[in-house]
Amino acid sequence: MALLTAKQRVLWVACGFLVIAALALLRIGYIGASDRALAVTPFDEALLPPRGEIVDRNGAPLARAFPAYSLWFNPDALGEGEPALVRTPAEVARALKAIFSDLDEAKVARQLAGRKGLYLRKRVMPEEANRVLAIGELALEMPEEIDRHYPQGPMGAHILGYVGADGRGRIGMEQVLDERLRDRERLMEPASLSVDLRVQGALEDELYRGMRLVNAVGAAGIILDVDTGEVLALASLPSFDPNRINDANVGYMFNRVTNQVYELGSTFKPLTVAAGIDAGTIRDMGRRYSSSPFPIGGFTIKDLKPHGDLNTPEMLMYSSNVVTAHMVRDMGAERLKKVMADLGMNERPAIELPARGFPLWRRGEWELLTGMTVGYGHGIAVTPLHLAQAYAAMVNGGIWRPATVHKLAPGAAPRGRRVFKASTSARMRQLLRTITLFGTGKKADAPGYRVGGKTGSAEKPSAGGYAKTSLVSTFAAAFPMDRPRYVVIAMLDEPKGTAASAFQRTAGWTAAPIVGRLVPRVGPMLGVLPDDNRDVDISDLVPLIPAAQKAPGAE
Repeated sequence: MALLTAKQRVLWVACGFLVIAALALLRIGYIGASDRALAVTPFDEALLPPRGEIVDRNGAPLARAFPAYSLWFNPDALGEGEPALVRTPAEVARALKAIFSDLDEAKVARQLAGRKGLYLRKRVMPEEANRVLAIGELALEMPEEIDRHYPQGPMGAHILGYVGADGRGRIGMEQVLDERLRDRERLMEPASLSVDLRVQGALEDELYRGMRLVNAVGAAGIILDVDTGEVLALASLPSFDPNRINDANVGYMFNRVTNQVYELGSTFKPLTVAAGIDAGTIRDMGRRYSSSPFPIGGFTIKDLKPHGDLNTPEMLMYSSNVVTAHMVRDMGAERLKKVMADLGMNERPAIELPARGFPLWRRGEWELLTGMTVGYGHGIAVTPLHLAQAYAAMVNGGIWRPATVHKLAPGAAPRGRRVFKASTSARMRQLLRTITLFGTGKKADAPGYRVGGKTGSAEKPSAGGYAKTSLVSTFAAAFPMDRPRYVVIAMLDEPKGTAASAFQRTAGWTAAPIVGRLVPRVGPMLGVLPDDNRDVDISDLVPLIPAAQKAPGAE
């Protein structure tokens, strides 16, 4: 009887194990067949990062999940009703200030004097956490968290943006790609941007250098692929560190390249010439126009320096407002307005970044005076990105394309829209090259790289007119001009005349040298090597330019 009872019990236990095993198999089968599959398992949560990685076009990391620490104040660490700290709040705040130089000591002292638990700091590095623990206060806790980390620090900050305390992207591509970066099924697939980290670093370095040399209050720059619209680099200075979001750098998050509109001055003159060539009103490059003061509509258009009668290449070399006005009169203001609209100057810049400024654009029919002032870059305010896209269309054969921060696959460039004839684009490549060889853009010429471009120095608007002492100095360039591949824009906000610029504030002395230093740095990174045996053919223009005939090798 005892043996039979024992056998029954063993049988019941075996049956129990079989039932449990069957239930487990059914559960596994259900999970495997469910759309939720791995998405709800703790194992998945343990292995996958909370947010996907962002990389540059070559796979270099720009933003990734990173184990970090936070500094948490726990006033009840020593027990409820007990003092929160061993030392005084002021002493502890002073010790924390020695670790975190940007910490507001007085504010932290007030927080430590209260009985409210709160974060004193996010994104604490391991070495900083060790120093906090060495203070010896139990109320200063260091919970480890998976945080968003930007390995390059401030580099490319206006492209990337940052992630807020709620885990959502803010400004930049962190905001644009927010859903995709949080998609559990795509977390292990990096999001590739069009940016080249090496080129980005060079652009920021040269812009910072240019700012310091002339004590400018800000700078902006962009390098754009003329055939695809891909942004290789974009910088707005001063910048911010997305690893250190605080009150001090919030003001630097404004993107000067895509969100701030400026009157960009004489950089518009080549666009006006291209419009005139397309319209058929500029046929003869040797035709001479008067540059004497031009009275119209109660105003007088005049040049900074008189140069007598000028032909088209000379107009661009000496940057004549008066001759530009004559060219607009010949083609008509409405024709110029259409070309500017085709170049996107009447709408927010075409790019994925969320911060995009709306241009200052005269609505309705344009009077002749409006067209004339727009022709030389006043009375219209656009972003530096607008200008880069327009120059890309002017040199790439005449096709305008939207800019993108996404890396495009070969052959995936958008078709765009035709703005200029291919023959007009070819002529503009010649004219832009003459400016850097013989005109105001000489300091942008990088030997072997065949740079072409145009200076623009515009007074900033102020109450009742323009501020004579505040300039926006810009150089808009493309290289190599025999087969343009990249547009480069360098802009300085309120440069000062210093010894480094021969005490000049204009773009030829301040912005052009930035391009002259930048192109040789980034050219080899982008596959453009110097070649002194190649250049765009300007032989039919040289006889029209007295300065060219005096240059070495002009014969």
